[in-house]
Amino acid sequence: MKANIGYSLGRHSKPSSLYKETVALLRQHRIFPRKRFGQNFAVDDSLLRSMIAYADVRTKDVVLEIGAGLGFLTRLLSPVSKEVITVEIDRKLIPILRTQLAGLKNVNLIEGDVLASEIEHFDKVVSTPPYSISSPLLFWLLDKSFKVTVLTFQEEFARRLTAAVGTRDYSRLTVAAYYRADMELLEHVPRTAFYPPPDVDSTIVRLKPKPVPFKVKDEEAFFELVRTVFTQRNKKLRNAVKPFLSKHGVAREKARELADSLTFHEKRVRELAPEDFGALTDEILEKESLLR
Repeated sequence: MKANIGYSLGRHSKPSSLYKETVALLRQHRIFPRKRFGQNFAVDDSLLRSMIAYADVRTKDVVLEIGAGLGFLTRLLSPVSKEVITVEIDRKLIPILRTQLAGLKNVNLIEGDVLASEIEHFDKVVSTPPYSISSPLLFWLLDKSFKVTVLTFQEEFARRLTAAVGTRDYSRLTVAAYYRADMELLEHVPRTAFYPPPDVDSTIVRLKPKPVPFKVKDEEAFFELVRTVFTQRNKKLRNAVKPFLSKHGVAREKARELADSLTFHEKRVRELAPEDFGALTDEILEKESLLR
């Protein structure tokens, strides 16, 4: 987990050409950005080019873009990649995109929800996705095979991906991200890079898959345990783990005894490192089997 934020993207005092193009297109087609889809269109050319550079996009790469918007990033990706698979859920934007992307033969425009799609093969992901899908999108990506992903996330969400154990931002996202990928926070992005500007600033985040840092006997149980106990992150483990045990069919009295016997039972959930949750999962599964 790395946090390498050292500077912000440069901003011009005058409205950018992408800003002007965005406003003109939206007015022309009588489209109002919708909160439902978290529509904040990237209007800073330097932001988009920086993301492509961070992903080191090459002409052999198949690139996935989540949320095509008005096609600005797609147009930049097309000449430097083998293929761009760009997904847009808002059907009102599709006619604009077909015009904006006309003639780009290596662009595959898909209308729909990327989280419900059957897209399997892509090498890299470069995108400014809606904040509203940040968490499900991250977990969706962590289950996929790719070389590198570069995204913009809400600043607070990005901090949670690389948070230190015990801090306010430490969460199940931190544990899941640590287990599956190397995360780097690269650049702070002011809200003025988007139109309309969101209420918060963003951060460019780069994900690279890595070998799992520790082994667990049952990954599904591991992630389920982490998800369950982090709903009570400030409680001692002996109390936070009981809903997990109950769901697995352990009777109340047996669950109490098992919870009290766990290695980390007196620690609070937020104090446990990712490796601790791995060891804890194996310990619970072993002790559960002895109760049967």
